[in-house]
Amino acid sequence: MSPMLFSLTQSALVQQSSSSSGTVEDALGVLQTILQYGGTVAFAISGALVALRHRMDVVGVVLLGAIVAVGGGTIRDLLVQDPIFWIQSPGFIVVGALTALATIPLAKSGTIKALEQYNLISMTDAAGLALFVITGTNVALSAGADDFAAAIIGVISGVGGGIIRDILANKIPDVLTNGQLYASAAFIGAILYVLLLQTSLSPLVIVWIPIILIFVLRALSILRGWGVPKFRLRRKNDPGL
Repeated sequence: MSPMLFSLTQSALVQQSSSSSGTVEDALGVLQTILQYGGTVAFAISGALVALRHRMDVVGVVLLGAIVAVGGGTIRDLLVQDPIFWIQSPGFIVVGALTALATIPLAKSGTIKALEQYNLISMTDAAGLALFVITGTNVALSAGADDFAAAIIGVISGVGGGIIRDILANKIPDVLTNGQLYASAAFIGAILYVLLLQTSLSPLVIVWIPIILIFVLRALSILRGWGVPKFRLRRKNDPGL
């Protein structure tokens, strides 16, 4: 490749990366930060509740809550070799840790149970998942990943914290066994996002359509029981074989 052609190609990649990087920011603005912190709170609560159910001490509760809050984004940044986001913006891990700590008295008082009864935590989690998947996909595209790889990294950004949580709690990750629309909804939304980026639609449309789709699919899974098939391989001594 000639130096001039290489320079032109490099310039085009930089322009494409800059354009992709600005898509989410252009569409969401300050709302992006609000949603990110909302998702961080919901993820931290889920991690803290798992720790409490496994009778961990206060350090375990805070640690697990904080890991869930920032785990997916940390894996994303490691994969694309970007600076770890919470090192540059420590507010996210601080909010995650404080939320996990606050979950202890809230769980004991029954407040968390009341919120779960109306699916408020699950819905906040769904909103956080939707946003983190799209921003994660966007970060991967900006780092030079191709569309399919970027979509996978986006899914990891959304579900990675929960996988780490369950592994640390000595469980098979829920995302692999519960049959709900979680990782599958995230992947559908991420693929739709990279496809919409190839169109001339406005950033608002490109970003909000996949975010809403992920949220709706996740909400339907929570409220209506929508999901994917679950399988169980029977053994010889299983009844009915």
